[in-house]
Amino acid sequence: MRILVTNDDGFAAPGLHALASAMREVTDDVLLVAPLEERSGSGAAIGAIHISQRVLFQPVEISGLPGMAAYAVDGPPALAVLTAARGGFGAPPDIVVSGINPGVNTGRAVVHSGTVGAALTAGNLGIPAVAVSIDLDDKPNEWATAAHIALDAVRWLANTHEPAVLNINVPNLPRHEIAGVRYARLAHFGTVRASFAAAGEGVLELEWSETGATVDPDSDQGLVARGFAAITPLAGVTAAPNLGPELLDLLGRTELIRT
Repeated sequence: MRILVTNDDGFAAPGLHALASAMREVTDDVLLVAPLEERSGSGAAIGAIHISQRVLFQPVEISGLPGMAAYAVDGPPALAVLTAARGGFGAPPDIVVSGINPGVNTGRAVVHSGTVGAALTAGNLGIPAVAVSIDLDDKPNEWATAAHIALDAVRWLANTHEPAVLNINVPNLPRHEIAGVRYARLAHFGTVRASFAAAGEGVLELEWSETGATVDPDSDQGLVARGFAAITPLAGVTAAPNLGPELLDLLGRTELIRT
């Protein structure tokens, strides 16, 4: 089994190294392909590669991971997945693991996450994938906790035959302090909201404010706040079948204008 490990924080990120090290417990064939630099918030973007028809990359050495094939790609994490899945770095991976992201990726905002976008790209290519993130607080990051839970998820995926995509969010706690692992729905609303204000000519400044929304305790965000690791299976891009009859009715009544 070949496992591809990537992230959106760049190839030098400690969470990526902890994740890659854990995957060696499953297989000796771990491939690391990650962005050359920070690419957070890139979603599933791959960039305008259709224009240049080139992807720039460089081999890198990861301290503490001797012998691991590792490459830094000048692009977002979804591009790293695409290039690896399409033969850019040898045999395509059987499973893709993305993370460990410092900061949870919960709720509907996961559509903007590069960590989750890499996993969704894999799923779109028919490859099972895991995205894993850890909560941020004022304590050192417990990378080993998140890596261990991701490892269990990869072992489960290895025994399935579906290209499942699992989004995992983990409290920043030692393993023995985790309350458990739960299935989680996506939170509908976050506790903070982004807004933008003018900060000079041609400049907008990002501001964060509390929403005052009540978080569903069984949502991904609510479970992490309660000390649980939350796992949410994601379906990626799908049609909305419940809108089919209404849409057909609309099309039947619409006159097409030809010029």
